[in-house]
Amino acid sequence: MKISKVSISNFRSIGEAHFDCDNFNIFVGQNNAGKTNFFEAVEWFFNGTSKGVSMKDLHPKGDTSKTISVKIEFTGALHGAENMRNDANKTKMLGVLNGNDKLVVERSSKEPSKRKIIINGEELAKNPAGFDKAFNDFLPKFEYIHTKQYFDEVAKYAAKTPVGIMLSSVLEEILQDNPQYRAFRDKFDELFDDEGSAVKLEFDRLGDNVKTHLEKQFAECTKVSFEVTSPEFNDLLKNFQTRVDDGVETYASEKGDGMQRALMLAIIQAYADYRKGREDAGKSFLFFIDEAELHLHPTAQRKLKEVLLTLSSELDQVFINTHSSVFVADEHPSQKIYKVEKEDSITNFKYVDQLDKPYVVFELLGGSPSDLLLPRNFLIVEGPSEVELLTRVIKRFYSDRPTIQIISAEGDTHQAKRSINAIRKAFKPLESSIFEEKIVVLCDAPTQKAQGGFDEFMKEFRKFNKRGQIKVLAHGSLEECYPNHLDWKRTEQQVASMTGKQKTSLSRRVGDEITKEQFETEMKSVFETLVRAWELSF
Repeated sequence: MKISKVSISNFRSIGEAHFDCDNFNIFVGQNNAGKTNFFEAVEWFFNGTSKGVSMKDLHPKGDTSKTISVKIEFTGALHGAENMRNDANKTKMLGVLNGNDKLVVERSSKEPSKRKIIINGEELAKNPAGFDKAFNDFLPKFEYIHTKQYFDEVAKYAAKTPVGIMLSSVLEEILQDNPQYRAFRDKFDELFDDEGSAVKLEFDRLGDNVKTHLEKQFAECTKVSFEVTSPEFNDLLKNFQTRVDDGVETYASEKGDGMQRALMLAIIQAYADYRKGREDAGKSFLFFIDEAELHLHPTAQRKLKEVLLTLSSELDQVFINTHSSVFVADEHPSQKIYKVEKEDSITNFKYVDQLDKPYVVFELLGGSPSDLLLPRNFLIVEGPSEVELLTRVIKRFYSDRPTIQIISAEGDTHQAKRSINAIRKAFKPLESSIFEEKIVVLCDAPTQKAQGGFDEFMKEFRKFNKRGQIKVLAHGSLEECYPNHLDWKRTEQQVASMTGKQKTSLSRRVGDEITKEQFETEMKSVFETLVRAWELSF
């Protein structure tokens, strides 16, 4: 059983979010964009409100008038029910499902201690007796590995840690009827409880001594004795420690952060295998890993992704959030990527397809061309507005044309120069840039103030200009070049008063709404720049 859809409303910075899920799900975004809020919303769905956390803390800006809702759609429900070990619980769940393989479950702040179940569009009116226990047994096992989680929380021995549960069960199964363990228990009893043993006699002597002093305050006291009970299974492991030999055998606690993080993930995976071999056979696990790249070298990150992809290929499902281009760059048929952005303090989720992915790697994650499917050419533009417009227009009208990587120079000819040099440097191993005669640059018409810098740029790259690789807009800004439609086209004075956010918002709107005819005829200089980039591409 796996998650197929998630809908979240009013959870911290998340206003409204709806997205489909696959076996392997990646959420990328800058710091403080709200990626962890999504993970914690799902954690709240599974586990309810944690101790010490107020429901008010989960509302957006503490506004309790807004209802928090986390709604999750599960598929493969019949398989999940059929694989339940407890026959009574299985019967209850199969009866409730009534042949439906899909169900929707919602937890909301209206009744945070309860979950609403919807099957075939109808809400389950009343849960049958004992259903809550059966339902919890039915749901996939939720494992959340967050950045605040320390190695000891997983790897140390305790009643509820993965290692503790595994080792306790192993001891219980092996030792209960083991003759050596029975002999140990008998010897222990003989040593501590036998009336003639040296330990028992010494304990009695100490008890008499304590009684003598206690009688001075409580005359009615007649006896003090010390008893040592036989150790339980768990007591035998209180000093348990993990050792790892990676060339040098030491305790795991003495290894580096990368090794500890990798070992923690390995233990949790082994725990999942262990559970499936026993009480959770056939049960699916959901792994939510916060900042999966934490403490890991890029090579180790790639290996981790391979392991997680294998893990999610059958019953289990994986969700990670990351800042690393390594997890995003490689394509896989069963993965989905979402870009997480925060605008005006609200977190938004955007599906990243093949055309969007290079921009996520390049701009959001600071990746390098080696992390991309090699583009056929590069187009360097003035700023984010051009990137937003052109990526949308290309996706809508020209997806069959050669792949072009569009790079923002942040409105600066000096930055355009740096971008050209960066591309040259990236392909230095080839001794000469294979894009030297391919790159196209689109510049705004220079203002009087910027004319000097523009002339210097044109002089330095005169060979580019001579080959037709530098194009200049008819006006000093993209906003002045938009078609005279609705409120798109702006004057120089209007552009001067716009913020960067307003410019990119307008470019997104124009990119989503402009017709192909409008773009090719009314934004001719921009269209011709694209045509030139395609003509020069590999």
